[in-house]
Amino acid sequence: MKIKCLIVDDEPLAINVIKNYLDQLDDFEISETFNNAVDALNFLKSNTVDVIFLDINMPVLDGINFIKSLEDPPLLIVTTAYDEFALETYELDVIDYLVKPFEFPRFMKALNKVNRRLKNTNTSLGKAEKRPFIFVKIDKKKMKKIFLDEILTVESLKDYLKINTTTGRYIIHSTLTNFTDLLPSEDFIRIHRSYTVAINKIDAVEGNSVEIEGLRYVIGKSYIDEVKQKILDSSI
Repeated sequence: MKIKCLIVDDEPLAINVIKNYLDQLDDFEISETFNNAVDALNFLKSNTVDVIFLDINMPVLDGINFIKSLEDPPLLIVTTAYDEFALETYELDVIDYLVKPFEFPRFMKALNKVNRRLKNTNTSLGKAEKRPFIFVKIDKKKMKKIFLDEILTVESLKDYLKINTTTGRYIIHSTLTNFTDLLPSEDFIRIHRSYTVAINKIDAVEGNSVEIEGLRYVIGKSYIDEVKQKILDSSI
């Protein structure tokens, strides 16, 4: 089954660039394109898509408020000429942020993230009962189930932690030491006083840093020997 895509951008040239890129790929199909977010919202009332390519600066309804208006958003890839919205959109759980003009290799990197996210989602639907998980308290009354194989990194924020997963980000009240002790040591490793990461989510190691989902995390001096040895032991 092909991955359904929606393109929302007020620049015809930008729409054509994305269309041309997607036309080269067998696994993706374009459901519709719109030059404004209002028409896209109306389309989504009666149609579903897997991923939206979304511009930020658009008339009437901008991309950020469009995202906020979605109750159950599909995967979102921002395509914009401006880089200053990156932090705000990542807080809205966009899967990638492409700054125009972007070349095909960078575009493919975003689509690889889409494929991984959809694969994880499909796996969770079919095998949820077999996957290890933990419950964490994300507010005073709500406990959230987090599957361990979805965790990317755990970041210390003093008395709190930010758990970054393939399906969302969660803030909990805990220390990094206590939370890391709850995770299986064969799958997770602390690389810095501020970070614990999933070993199988590490895409690359370079110098004193690791790369996960396109982001680099510095390995602390006191951790570097253990981290590199454990990564080596995990390799085939």
